[in-house]
Amino acid sequence: MTSRAPPGAKAVIKARNQPPPFTEAFLQQWLENCREDWMRELDEILDDEQLVALAYEALSERHPRSRNRGRPGTPAEVVLRLLALKHIFDWSFEDVEREVKGSLLYRQLARVGAGTVPDGKALGRQALALGPEVVAQMHRRLVAIARQRKIAPGRKLRVDTTVVETNIHYRMSRKGWCIQRESTPPGQESEAP
Repeated sequence: MTSRAPPGAKAVIKARNQPPPFTEAFLQQWLENCREDWMRELDEILDDEQLVALAYEALSERHPRSRNRGRPGTPAEVVLRLLALKHIFDWSFEDVEREVKGSLLYRQLARVGAGTVPDGKALGRQALALGPEVVAQMHRRLVAIARQRKIAPGRKLRVDTTVVETNIHYRMSRKGWCIQRESTPPGQESEAP
């Protein structure tokens, strides 16, 4: 892991987020009771330190002084969780923004809490900042976690196909178009449907 911000410097990009808490205890209990099993499982998986560190490092390297200059950015943990929701539901970045803004459950899962949800354009730029190499590393880590937790066996998939080349002639007959393979003897044309 590369070095963190120098001592005394203000950290602009954080590795983890401490969202403003929901003050009422009953709201926390209600949210916990409403969470589905997949949300609990995803929450535990995305708590992985290596995944958060990968996102943090990639977001910190957007510009030479991203770690300690500029406006405070979206925490790496929040970006990781929002991108996971985007992938799970096949949402656009704008859909992620709208759905998370309107759902207390998604806010809790994404660790946004009562804070501000990043807009779709900002989330898109942050996803680009991760880059394909970091995403590939994250996928490898997720597969390792899935194998470790026995969620998926992680075996390789082998696809075997056989392709045979043939020439196809499209001919016009009185009945309409018909297809004739070159290997068909003359006079035995395929009948049009």
